[in-house]
Amino acid sequence: MATPLRFRYSPGRWSGDRVRSALYDALDDNLGAVAATPWFSPPDGYEARRFEMDDGSLALFCWTADGEGPDGTGGGAGGYWVGNTETPSDLWRTTKYDFAEAPAAVTEWVERELTATLHEAEPWLEAYPTLSWFFLPVFCSKDGAETTRRFFRDANAGFPDTTRDEAAGFYESFLAEGTLDPYREEMAAKLGTSELFDLTRMAATMGEFDVAWFLWRAGYDVVPEIEVSTDHVIDYRAERDGEEPTLVEVTRPVPTGRRSTDSPLRAIKDTAQTKTTGQLEAHGGGVTLFVDCSSFADDDWRRIYGEQPDVGHRPAVVFRLRPNGWVQGYTSGSVPLELEP
Repeated sequence: MATPLRFRYSPGRWSGDRVRSALYDALDDNLGAVAATPWFSPPDGYEARRFEMDDGSLALFCWTADGEGPDGTGGGAGGYWVGNTETPSDLWRTTKYDFAEAPAAVTEWVERELTATLHEAEPWLEAYPTLSWFFLPVFCSKDGAETTRRFFRDANAGFPDTTRDEAAGFYESFLAEGTLDPYREEMAAKLGTSELFDLTRMAATMGEFDVAWFLWRAGYDVVPEIEVSTDHVIDYRAERDGEEPTLVEVTRPVPTGRRSTDSPLRAIKDTAQTKTTGQLEAHGGGVTLFVDCSSFADDDWRRIYGEQPDVGHRPAVVFRLRPNGWVQGYTSGSVPLELEP
């Protein structure tokens, strides 16, 4: 599985001749390539090229004689590469940097190029600029571009009985609040960069976004990926002024139509058990389990909500979210969070 898009930084002098011989020639020999003028002007003090390959992949490269450099470097002359294609050998030993670690002007230019490319391929995403930006590192990744776009375009981001635009509109509205901006690349990467379309795994990832929305609506800030003493990682720490922080773990059961058991009650118990007999058991308490049933159709959810089964862990919140913001659920045990009725 490839990784989300990241910069490669190559310190040292670059010129048009070196770019042609070290980058373009290698791409053209192996894949067939066109070296074109970028769609947007590069930052002041930089030159840039846009490489478009015959297989549909893309790479961008910009260079400067004197720049500030990525975080933790001394700057100076250097070049920045980003692409969803093979990397020329001259860049193999370069250091990778997240988008947030590169100079802001370089990141802004690259994101403009990639966003325009994304919207040319998926015009419907133009209506959702924040969604496009947030997931850009996977929407334009080497192996995950088609699967992640398909997940939002054709699978409605894992919501049943809704439309593409309703699902995308929900996440657009939430992400525009900026709650997860500091963790953008970390959270976007969870959606995956695999050529295999795995609806179950991607829907489970969006369960973490659903819980972040849930906690944000209740007035909590969330910090993802909390390492604990057992060497496990818990999904979130929920924080609010005047309260003790609460650790939150998320699980999202698979609907009965996509699993061996035909009982939605068994489905949520089985899924929760994978958590309770693993990291939550090892942690020894102090974690609130959120069971996101948003993948279930109306009839299955009505049965779950009507019987309100115990999921084998306390405290727990079992809920179902719809993309119009409607949420229904129940709690088990003493949940140390103030949630709306």
